[in-house]
Amino acid sequence: MATGRGRILQQHWLGLQTLRGPSRGGGAARGRARTFGFRKGPGVKCSAGSAAPRCHARGGRHWESSFSCCSGVLDGMPSEILLKIFSYLDAVSLLCAGCVSRRFYHLANDNFIWIRIYSTAFSPTRSNWKVNSVEKIAVSVSFLSVQDKEAGYWKKEYITKQIASVKAALADILKPVNPYTGLPVKTKEALRLRWHSLIAKYNLSHLTISTMIGCDRLIRIFCLHPGLLVGVWKKEEELAFVMANLHFHHLVERSTLGSATIPYELPPHSPFLDDSPEYGLHGYQLHVDLHSGGIFYLCGTFRNLFTKKGNIENGHVKLIVIHLKNNREHLPLIGKVGLSWKTDILDGCIKSCSMMDVTLLDEHGKPFWCFSSPVCLRSPATPADGPSFLGQTYSVDYVDAEGRVHVELVWIRETEEYLIVNLVLYLSVAKINRWFGTEY
Repeated sequence: MATGRGRILQQHWLGLQTLRGPSRGGGAARGRARTFGFRKGPGVKCSAGSAAPRCHARGGRHWESSFSCCSGVLDGMPSEILLKIFSYLDAVSLLCAGCVSRRFYHLANDNFIWIRIYSTAFSPTRSNWKVNSVEKIAVSVSFLSVQDKEAGYWKKEYITKQIASVKAALADILKPVNPYTGLPVKTKEALRLRWHSLIAKYNLSHLTISTMIGCDRLIRIFCLHPGLLVGVWKKEEELAFVMANLHFHHLVERSTLGSATIPYELPPHSPFLDDSPEYGLHGYQLHVDLHSGGIFYLCGTFRNLFTKKGNIENGHVKLIVIHLKNNREHLPLIGKVGLSWKTDILDGCIKSCSMMDVTLLDEHGKPFWCFSSPVCLRSPATPADGPSFLGQTYSVDYVDAEGRVHVELVWIRETEEYLIVNLVLYLSVAKINRWFGTEY
């Protein structure tokens, strides 16, 4: 279709040059007509004799000459033909065309084009039945009233209604809130592939032994912050799969409000001021999940977590969630822990690995620290000053700029399950001071 339009436009252009030829002199007119010719191959043939400038040059001169030739074609094209071309464009392409030049901007505001786009996108009745004669008359009358509106009226109406409809749809989807995490329940349903939005940058050259978290007989898996899981074939040393683990907190904004080159920046946080002597050290609520392939090994919520100023060491505040010496707080992991993976041909499960989702709320119920990342169980890690267990001990650790998570587990042979005997959070003092306006 695009090739056919190009041929039609070429014929229109040659016809216009033929009509303009007698008034300006035959030779000069023919020379100019050839100068602003259409692209026919890898290069643009714009020269005609020695008097016309040579457009096919090397380097930057070639592109500048080609651009000037194309600009001459578009500038000399009648508005009726441009409007006919614009009528084939969709809304996004029409908006982009309006950014080319001032003339294109005014032509791209044509109400007859935009009312067709508007009526197609926001049709009052979406039915497969044939339109009767009364509806046809109403549509024709509405098209006749288009010329009474100022230029760009239906363009503004379309954009305004599109924004309102998207916001209303997202608001309805994100309205239910999980009482345990404080996050919208249907974040997955609100996300759709609309445009490219940069969320994080990764360097795959950093796949080293220190970033490897597990392997099986076919692949090795590596973890890159934040939350990227990379699988590499053992034999070929080639990429097997890539899996991104993104926390739901602000995921809708990061997916829709960013661009392909610039990520979305969160608005600055305004601290909730309080005169409590230990403000920012109590009232926390933690929700933690360990899962893989839709199977949850742990799904727990811990409320009323607190600490004291004496637990501040090395720039971190120690927040104990599960005490080592309190057997009543110990929790088992349900099922056999393993990270499932799948490609187009093969699949498998890597033992002792899983995904960890952590959501820490402050005393006001606002998300304070959130992350989602692959983790693995490593040994040995003997619980300090703890009771003697018959099974082997393991530990799970996660570290980023805002804090650290340390989990200690024991493998119980009799029941063949992991038992969490210690869970500690180490929160950054700098993050607490920024969030609460304190000076610890």
